Amino acid sequence: MASPFTKQIMALPEHIDVLGHVNNAVWVQWMEQVSVEHWTRDADPAHVDAYIWVVTRHEIDYRGNVTAGETVTARTWIPDPPRGARFDRLIEFTGPDGKVKVAARSTWAMIEKETGRLMRVPVQVAAPFLNAR
Repeated sequence: MASPFTKQIMALPEHIDVLGHVNNAVWVQWMEQVSVEHWTRDADPAHVDAYIWVVTRHEIDYRGNVTAGETVTARTWIPDPPRGARFDRLIEFTGPDGKVKVAARSTWAMIEKETGRLMRVPVQVAAPFLNAR
């Protein structure tokens, strides 16, 4: 059975905006970072060599703030089977108080590296990521 990917991330001074908390653009960078790390951790190495993912959509709910020096726990998983070339990914960032600070749904499309074209997600590529919670 697939497992979600988790990672601890510390908010550094360069992540902080003029309001004193992690900038929205940084949250998006962290979303991409944990998504790519999940892919490279759980995918077949041959699939990592053959395919690449690109974001087609982010839907983000900002529920709280994180300041410099605080650590969040990022957690990502794939909630549903792919739809053609697309895969949805859920991502949550939980703050030191145990509350979800940011929750997102991202849609990613799979591209075959050799041709640069979108392609349907093969069952064997999706299998390691399904049924994780």
